Amino acid sequence: MPVDDNMPPSALPRVEEITLRDLAVSLRSGWRDFRRAPGYGLFFSSVYTVAGILLIHFGAGTLAWTLTVSLGFPLVAPFAAVGLYEISRRLEKGEGLNWYGILGVVLREKDRQLPWAGAVIVIYFLFWTFLAHMIFALFMGPGAMTNVTSSLDIYLTRVGLAMILTELAVGGVLAFVLFALTVVSLPLLLEREVDFVTAMLLSMSAVRNNLTVMAVWSFSVAILLFAGMLPYFLGLLFVLPVLGHSTWHLYRRTLKDSA
Repeated sequence: MPVDDNMPPSALPRVEEITLRDLAVSLRSGWRDFRRAPGYGLFFSSVYTVAGILLIHFGAGTLAWTLTVSLGFPLVAPFAAVGLYEISRRLEKGEGLNWYGILGVVLREKDRQLPWAGAVIVIYFLFWTFLAHMIFALFMGPGAMTNVTSSLDIYLTRVGLAMILTELAVGGVLAFVLFALTVVSLPLLLEREVDFVTAMLLSMSAVRNNLTVMAVWSFSVAILLFAGMLPYFLGLLFVLPVLGHSTWHLYRRTLKDSA
């Protein structure tokens, strides 16, 4: 079980070097966990799939806003996986799965360090949405607002295409930074008593020491999340659980207890 809140701080694990084979094994393990407990995975992913649909339906007044939300939504996806990490942890340990136990672990996280990491993610997401609007305003200006809700032509101009490429470039850099902060810190916070700053710094160190492999993983995550969002976010019902379970197994391969 996850550590008790009253226990002393956990010893920090060491960062291991991983290979592309570790990514493949982690992904296969994530798919296996999803197949072993599909109902749990679909439950957790449905919460964020519905949230994405509501964001688009009620908040996407323009194509630019839809683009902003679509690019920013994956930034909060790691936080969606807390319950999935717990499922994979239990399957790994041979512990039984039950709704009361799993939801209880997720609820108890509110009194630990994970909410602080979640706050960082939310602030990061808000900063990105603000920056995306600023980029749109700088490129398109007030004149674009005359037809931006009814025509795609403005985005096919040289200025429009430059704006989209800038949004993609800036969003990609910000997404990778957040990926580096969270890729192993969130499962670490679930399993051990570590403060969120230390966990995020350790995650950054893991990415720095395995930059090529982690870059491939982040790109794979981005592609899978984008593909999952294309059919009106419905693909996330399956993509998020597999990625959540896979991240747990990648965490286990990246951070090991010191000898």
